Amino acid sequence: MQRITFGTSGWRGILCEDFIFENVKVVTQAIADHVKSNGEAGKGIIVGYDSRFMGEAFAREAARVLTGSGITTFLCVRDTPTPVISFEILRRRTAGAINFTASHNPPEYNGIKFSPSWGGPALPQTTDDIERRANEMLGEICYNECSIDEAVKKGLLVEIDPMQHYLDDLAKKIDFAVIAKLGTIAVNPLYGTARGYLAEPLKAHGVKVVQMNANRDPYFGGFPPEPSEKYIQDFIKLVRQDPEIALGIATDGDADRFGIVDGDGTFIEPNYIIALLLDYLVRVKGMKGGVGRSVATSHLVDAVAKMHDVKVYETPVGFKFVGELIAQDKIIIGGEESAGLTIKGHVPEKDGILACLLVAEMVAHEGMPVKALLERLYSKVGRYLTKRINLTLSPELEEVFPERIAATPAGFAGEPVKEKITIDGNKFILEDGSWLLFRKSGTEPVVRLYCEASSEERLQALVDAGREFILGKG
Repeated sequence: MQRITFGTSGWRGILCEDFIFENVKVVTQAIADHVKSNGEAGKGIIVGYDSRFMGEAFAREAARVLTGSGITTFLCVRDTPTPVISFEILRRRTAGAINFTASHNPPEYNGIKFSPSWGGPALPQTTDDIERRANEMLGEICYNECSIDEAVKKGLLVEIDPMQHYLDDLAKKIDFAVIAKLGTIAVNPLYGTARGYLAEPLKAHGVKVVQMNANRDPYFGGFPPEPSEKYIQDFIKLVRQDPEIALGIATDGDADRFGIVDGDGTFIEPNYIIALLLDYLVRVKGMKGGVGRSVATSHLVDAVAKMHDVKVYETPVGFKFVGELIAQDKIIIGGEESAGLTIKGHVPEKDGILACLLVAEMVAHEGMPVKALLERLYSKVGRYLTKRINLTLSPELEEVFPERIAATPAGFAGEPVKEKITIDGNKFILEDGSWLLFRKSGTEPVVRLYCEASSEERLQALVDAGREFILGKG
């Protein structure tokens, strides 16, 4: 029997293979037992889901197990964004939340994400305990269950819709009056949970909106619900062809990631958005504190931080580590190159809705397209270009990979290695400030190679050198 394994954002599996009702009940019971062991069961647990197949059914089964253990369950009445569930944890002061989501993964996947009482993604010590408990119970009928009707009768099951509370709070953090001056904004929730969370608030504040992919579709239009350049070509085409559109904003399936398309149809890499927003929040909004970024995120963030005398916190990959910095009130903004960010005073979780609206506010306030804002920033701190590729290992290369990556080469593409960072993978900082990061996938024979340099030519040289370092010549 396949083991339950929690990754950076919970346990994910393929529907009808390993992600089945029986395993869902086991993992839910493990979460219930974990919460009881911490003495927090009396606070209750929120149960939510995204727009994937069977989301409601899995959520109801989880509610039956939780209430069967005597835990009050707050069940979302519709598919709900991950950051909204995080907000509701903090608002209700619950023991946490179970969220059925596979985020930006393809439609055949679903998953369970547990967020504890502090509102962010569970840290390794939490998921390790849940994982251990679940695997000890696999194959046994070890969970308690209560019928929905009985749970309601006992007052253990409460249906909720946290949308309005979240939107009311968001209105305190976003200047919609400024955004209204921008012109038309294109919105793309990618058939996911952000339906109703982007277009409707914008319209309510007088913003002109063009919307697409705003119906629920568990197939996500035939693509993974990821707002990356590869998967939103229809949206990019819409923005490019309509001269009235000043900006395009998109979210992924559970609305914790963002995608930005400039008014001319240019897709803007998330790395650059994090740095631009850091500059905006410090310079315009006067926010104070540090900045958190993952080891794989652009050092353009560091350059902006240096310009504003802001401390940089470098974390392993996984937003749980950035979220922890937010929860500790150490940073103004935290982000990852994989399109996740949040800000001071907000939830310690990725929030694609917030990110999209902040970019709209920034573009409207500055009166410049995103590309122009980026060029202005480059003129102050220098140019930073990033690239990520996947390198597939043969069985022979996978066997020797640990030994190969443990060695520190003299340099890459003609530049000596200045520093090696190993907080997550192996990151080599070169003398000219460029860098490479190698991270081995935990689930497949793939090495993720991240590179950053100040020019396209230098960037490609690093990519070639990194590929040769792992795969050899040929």
